[in-house]
Amino acid sequence: MASTTSPLDPLRAHCLSAAEDIQQECQRALSSFSSTATSRNSTTTGILGCDTPLIQLLQRQAGILSRLYTNPWNKEQQSDPTRTRELQLLIQRLDDLASIAYGRFYAYLFKDLPVCWRQLYTDASILKFGALFLTWLEQRDGSRSIEMPMPLDEMVRTLDLALILAGAAGKRGRGWIDESFGLLERVCRHSSPSMDLEGDPPRPTKKRRLSIDNNAWGKFPSFASAEPFTPPIKHPVWRINAISMEQFQTHLDKAPRERGPEPLVISGLVNDWPARTTHPWKKPAYLLSRTFDGRRLVPVEIGRSYVDDGWSQKIIPFGEFLSEYIDSTSTSTSTTGLGTELHQAGSEKEKKEQEKIAYLAQHQLLTQLPLLRSDITIPDLCYTSPPGHPTDSTQDKEELEEPQLNAWFGPPGTITPLHTDPYHNLLVQVVGRKYVRLYAPQETERMRRRGKEDGVEMGNTSLVDVGLLEGWDEPYEQSSEDGEEDSGSDDGFDDFRKVPYLECILEEGDTLYIPIGWWHYVRGLSVSFSVSFWWN
Repeated sequence: MASTTSPLDPLRAHCLSAAEDIQQECQRALSSFSSTATSRNSTTTGILGCDTPLIQLLQRQAGILSRLYTNPWNKEQQSDPTRTRELQLLIQRLDDLASIAYGRFYAYLFKDLPVCWRQLYTDASILKFGALFLTWLEQRDGSRSIEMPMPLDEMVRTLDLALILAGAAGKRGRGWIDESFGLLERVCRHSSPSMDLEGDPPRPTKKRRLSIDNNAWGKFPSFASAEPFTPPIKHPVWRINAISMEQFQTHLDKAPRERGPEPLVISGLVNDWPARTTHPWKKPAYLLSRTFDGRRLVPVEIGRSYVDDGWSQKIIPFGEFLSEYIDSTSTSTSTTGLGTELHQAGSEKEKKEQEKIAYLAQHQLLTQLPLLRSDITIPDLCYTSPPGHPTDSTQDKEELEEPQLNAWFGPPGTITPLHTDPYHNLLVQVVGRKYVRLYAPQETERMRRRGKEDGVEMGNTSLVDVGLLEGWDEPYEQSSEDGEEDSGSDDGFDDFRKVPYLECILEEGDTLYIPIGWWHYVRGLSVSFSVSFWWN
């Protein structure tokens, strides 16, 4: 009689394959050192650039995990203390390896960080994920209980940190991690049918309808649309309806070279995005369903603006970000035996954090979460040929192979200070409303640019706080010895008020074209979710 395949088997095989692969790659690296006079430096590819003892340690841990998967314990026994201890030590050693690798990150700017340290961190994380899964399997079998809780939070955290901190370096990397999340969700749904991690409501009809009122998510509540403050519009950006590639290319080409093209607000360009129709990002329940019930980690900025004192960054579960900073009614629904109830708002130690503003800003969220990436498409306009910087050709970058996508998600009051970017930009407003003010590249010398601050070049950011300048905001409490941060009160800034500008309020579904070199200040008016597309 043929044996029945368990939904656990694909993930088990996936973890074993990674352990064997890492063990073999380490062996090849060690063999190359012993057989040739291979030199190692910051340009050495793969794991080869790491110190030999670290490669040996990683190889041993991969070998141990491979052996434990290949030789399962005797399920007739209630437990195997020796094996349990071996798994505990394995996880400790893998944590040590990840910690050593991460320590090396601080010696470099991330763009200069040798890939070997990022791969070491990633491979140690992959092995730890496999060890955590195997630990749960054996505890589950030993207890004879299918209700044994899975360490979901730690398993998800382990892989997400590899994505966020190390960029999932190495040939396994992102592909292996993305597949792991898919397999893990299948295991969870099988082990607890009540836990619908995909969060899919009743299936739509075969022919998918584009009206959000008719899709299956319509019954779920949306984010609040309240706006604490709405700036007046005095100098509006030119607004047009959906435009073809040819028409947009004409707009780019007809502009005087010394001036460059003008900004545009384009309505109707993304009306058919699933993110605005059948997979609505305006529904907290939908976003939770695409982030492993809110468990997926995201990096957020804490504070009103990245130039304010007290600004900081931290990595938290997406569900916590929703419940603590966006919508207190948005909580994870997972209360099954597979994991602990997660991300409920209101803990005492978090009360002060709730009073602050948090912003998921300029993060490649859609690369990290492919399920959300499939809800949008790159606008055709990103495949036009725009001109270079109109006033400073040194600002032009090498041509991107593909547009760079970043997500921007936060509550009302989030601010991106006045700055300029090195690419042309399409800013798509998916949820909520945003105010944007723009100054032409020809006004750069009047933008009161910052210099180096704490060793970081900030010349693309202005000292001017537009909200303070216009009287929309109270002076932000911060210490400034030179007084420059009081960016709306001294006489020097009175002259700034005379600089011409354009402005707009982006509605849901609007796309703002920001030409290269244009300075722009962005302010969230309501709960807001935007996607930017940089291209050149």
